[in-house]
Amino acid sequence: MAENRTASVWDAIEDSPEAAENMKLRSKLMMALKTHIESSQLSQIQAAKLLGVTQPRVSDLVRGRIDRFALDTLVNMAAAAGLRIEMRVRKAA
Repeated sequence: MAENRTASVWDAIEDSPEAAENMKLRSKLMMALKTHIESSQLSQIQAAKLLGVTQPRVSDLVRGRIDRFALDTLVNMAAAAGLRIEMRVRKAA
C-alpha cells in the first residue's frame, strides 16, 4: 500500500485545494483566539462581550467547532480582540 503524504490534515480531508486553504486559515484564527482568551484569563462571558458575540459562540470557538465559523466572522472577532492579522500569499509548492 502506497503512503500519501500531505502538508496538512486539511489537504487530506477536504475535497479541493480551495476548501483546504479556507479551513487552514479558519483553524489558525480559531487557535489564536482561543489562546488569547486563555492567556487573558477571560471567562466565556467576558470573551463574548469583548468579541461582540454570544457566550454560546465563544463555547463553540473554544471547543473547536470550526464548521460554525466563516472566515470573515473570525477576522472580525480577532480584530475586536485587538489581534493583528498578517497575511502572506505565495505560490503553492
